[in-house]
Amino acid sequence: MQINGARMVIEALHKENVKFVFGYPGGAIMNVYDEIYKQNYFKHILARHEQAAVHSADGFARASGEVGVAMVTSGPGFTNAVTGIATAYADSIPMVIISGQVPTTLIGTDAFQEIDAVGISRPCTKHNYLIKHLEDLPKIIKEAFFIAKTGRPGPVLIDLPKDITAEIGEFNYPKEINLQTYKPTIKANLKQIKKAVSAISEAKRPILYIGGGAISSNSTALIREFVKVTEIPVVETLMARGVLEHDNPHLLGMVGMHGSYAANMGMHEADLMIAFGPRFDDRVTGKLSEFAKNAKVIHVDIDPTSIGKLVHIDFPIVGDLKEVLSEILPLVKKKNDKEKYANWRKIIENYSKTHPMSFEEGFNKVIKPQWVIKETGKILGDKAIISTDVGQHQMWTAQFYPFDRPRQFLTSGGLGTMGYGFPAAIGAKRAYPEKVVVNFTGDGSILMNIQELMTAVEQKLPVINIILNNNYLGMVRQWQTLFYDNRISETNLTVQPDFIKLAESFGGVGYKVETKEEFVKALDNAIKANKVALIEVIVDRDENVLPMVPSGGSLYDMILELKDD
Repeated sequence: MQINGARMVIEALHKENVKFVFGYPGGAIMNVYDEIYKQNYFKHILARHEQAAVHSADGFARASGEVGVAMVTSGPGFTNAVTGIATAYADSIPMVIISGQVPTTLIGTDAFQEIDAVGISRPCTKHNYLIKHLEDLPKIIKEAFFIAKTGRPGPVLIDLPKDITAEIGEFNYPKEINLQTYKPTIKANLKQIKKAVSAISEAKRPILYIGGGAISSNSTALIREFVKVTEIPVVETLMARGVLEHDNPHLLGMVGMHGSYAANMGMHEADLMIAFGPRFDDRVTGKLSEFAKNAKVIHVDIDPTSIGKLVHIDFPIVGDLKEVLSEILPLVKKKNDKEKYANWRKIIENYSKTHPMSFEEGFNKVIKPQWVIKETGKILGDKAIISTDVGQHQMWTAQFYPFDRPRQFLTSGGLGTMGYGFPAAIGAKRAYPEKVVVNFTGDGSILMNIQELMTAVEQKLPVINIILNNNYLGMVRQWQTLFYDNRISETNLTVQPDFIKLAESFGGVGYKVETKEEFVKALDNAIKANKVALIEVIVDRDENVLPMVPSGGSLYDMILELKDD
């Protein structure tokens, strides 16, 4: 069929079963938006900033497991989107971003709103394209979706010149893609799997280290079965929260800089580390020379470049984790003798009892931020999808919310992007309108994309934002207190908006609470209001996230408590 390039984009998105596109129009992408006006295949969600549009597509992708789609214009439209693209890239989130570009005849002339989108995005995309010929467009869109969701997922950019969108041509959409230079390994080497299983059977102090790849590969059920069969103690990374149920007896909690004492000590003392889909991030490993130095390491990952990049791997297994686990489980069941780990489990249990993940209630009745998160978890549990921004509230959420399923926790792990949580929550709510979606945020983070109140109101997406207000950029303040002799430089947020009036001015609802009773009532009211909500909770200003491994320190060298001078 003969159609213009803009219509080809619409038809291709329809072929890919896209139901939602998050975006912001502009000159270079206007022809595509004209075709969006004419179609009824998918719903377009108008964000109020391009960064937020990409974060919303990201939140949709994380919550649903589908490819998120964002659309922006050229120049500043694209550069505003880069933070969202980099956020998705750091956490391996499947996305396709379509950016407008100046006409091909003007590329390289410093034309109005021209920017080298391909060059800028090269370090933070899995792949990117500049469309030069209309006949290439259908095939490239098909490739983009294929690349985004296969292998190690990630964002793919399609930079689309305006003249290409106006050109008329034949639309032939490929049914399948065969890329000679891109063939992810799905089935792993059986010899390597058998060697790994032997190592598991010989280990005396094994630990299972679960990363974000467990969620992106949809391996949760098999991992839970593996843990049930072996009873090996388990640690999760920030990106893997929810793979095991929060009350699973073998889960030691989160590992790393703000991980639990038991998780970090378990990693340090293990003689075998079984790594399912992590990338050995520096916030997990701490000082590399001390990281699990007495352990042999099994690493299963679909991305061969992630294996051995930072840590020596004794048993490398390249393959899709779900496929690998389907091979491992029958072999483990044959060799399994979980009683031999009994002494090891007792040691770990003792660590959990000695230094449990806890906090002290204040004597002045000021609300502790950890209490807010635990109470929200008690009320909503697995009925809610939880997003966060970045800072202290992010770590407290990872530590204290009772996650019970994968894709329940949406957070910027690798890039650490303030302003991520609210638009990501909008994307999640779009994916699951029947679920309660809560964004835990700080008084610093929430203002980064506060304009998305308008998006939530217009789209009737009643996301609940719980602002843990300590009048600080809390995590930076914590570092200044601990490592900069308490020189509080530009982190004391002495001037604050009236969050209630702010929410109401956009058409949402706002609540300010200073007691536990007020918080419980406000949360109930926010759920019933069925409008986007800001709940401002005045919390203890000086509360710190503990335990804490100082930057560059070893996992066993944790700050467990701070004593008053």
